Amino acid sequence: MKGCRSSLIGIEISTDYELIKHCVETNLFYQVPLKMLFNSFVFFVFVACFWVLFWFVFNKKLWQQNLLLLVASYVFYGWWDYRFLSLLAVSSAVDYLLGKRIQATARPSMRKLLLCCSLLVNLGMLGLFKYYNFFVSELILAFKSFDFELSPRTLNIILPVGISFYTFQTLSYTIDVFRGKLAPTTDPIRFFAFVSFFPQLVAGPIERASNLLSQFDHIKKFNLERTKRGIRQIVWGFFKKIVIADNCGSLVDEIFTNHHSLPPHALWLGAVYFAFQIYGDFSGYSDIAIGLSRVFGFDLMVNFRYPYFSRDIAEFWRRWHISLSTWFRDYLYIPLGGSQGGVSSKIRNTIIVFLVSGFWHGANWTFLVWGALNAAFIIPLMFSGRNRHNLNEVAADSRFPSIREVWHMSLTFVLTCVAWVFFRSASIGEAFTYVKGMVALDLDAEWYGHFGMLIPIVFLLLVEWVNRKSEFPEFASVKNPVI
Repeated sequence: MKGCRSSLIGIEISTDYELIKHCVETNLFYQVPLKMLFNSFVFFVFVACFWVLFWFVFNKKLWQQNLLLLVASYVFYGWWDYRFLSLLAVSSAVDYLLGKRIQATARPSMRKLLLCCSLLVNLGMLGLFKYYNFFVSELILAFKSFDFELSPRTLNIILPVGISFYTFQTLSYTIDVFRGKLAPTTDPIRFFAFVSFFPQLVAGPIERASNLLSQFDHIKKFNLERTKRGIRQIVWGFFKKIVIADNCGSLVDEIFTNHHSLPPHALWLGAVYFAFQIYGDFSGYSDIAIGLSRVFGFDLMVNFRYPYFSRDIAEFWRRWHISLSTWFRDYLYIPLGGSQGGVSSKIRNTIIVFLVSGFWHGANWTFLVWGALNAAFIIPLMFSGRNRHNLNEVAADSRFPSIREVWHMSLTFVLTCVAWVFFRSASIGEAFTYVKGMVALDLDAEWYGHFGMLIPIVFLLLVEWVNRKSEFPEFASVKNPVI
């Protein structure tokens, strides 16, 4: 990895891949030796110090534990760039105060106005920092195509780490208070600690206040069995991150960089490797976050349920990045009308959700195309009424899947890989060139490299298959084996 001037740019990280892609797109290099990535030395030191303080020093009173969590979370977040802390604090303060005001007034118009204030502040900050330069650049290009020269200024602004995650997390709190599903908290320390909870702050899961905020209401007691289970999940997360994602990542970079000169089977291998790179990165970080939270007495929602065993795209999205997909379901899809009304309404709502989901991942047309492709894959299931099939586990009553299940899982994985090509590519043109190369009839081309990574991937799939009915593979727990 090459280094860059970290003072020039801050990068929102949900996976290491997003960091790489951002630097490629902006012609910047980056430096992460001192950043508090989960697999960095500084993070291990940070967690060790926090563990001692949490369980042996501030273990008597609830407010002390919550205050320690808040301070530790702000230290963790500020380690990336202390300037990010002001936005995190503003977002937290706005929704803490607005939540109390929404509860205190019975006037529907005032309640709606207060909710709009929350949406405006949070989405306004997200839009400014994440999308402003994108829209300005696209506006310049659009007018240039008609021979009009515009000279609006782009901003040399920093994209705060994890802003998409904590923005959605705190917004869900305000919306739930507005809907009457949640009573607002009157404890600012508790609320600020909920928004900034460091294990899941920069990479998810995107927690709801109804689940996580209530867990700050009681003092945590050390539990050895919980700790062991949390550590097992952390170890599994590191395996996916370091062994799978990091090794796949270097191969993916090489294949995508040289895709013009590679045969179809090499491009397919690159797409498969990227599918496991992003899965290992994202789900690996989620496992580490969930396991780490469990060590400190907190329970986070499951974020991935073995998505590559899905038998259709609808099932894939019930298993992939669950905290985000359910967020869009509850706060966008259902308010739009959800599945009510005719088929055309359902299709419209589905397309909107997937386009917004794509754009949530980054300010690039490739993400929008990726979202549109997933919508296109799922719409036929909605027409046939099969989008709610496959709600049970694959091969629920047997050791091995049926031939029909293998076919459906394979087809779903292929469609997913094609969509991932657009997610990974720097531009739509590059993505189409890559996909065109995947289906080229270049039977004489020779390429013999990079097949060795399939061995740990197969190992990963075998372990996950055996443990597909569990939250995560627990190697030390075989009381109820699947096979």
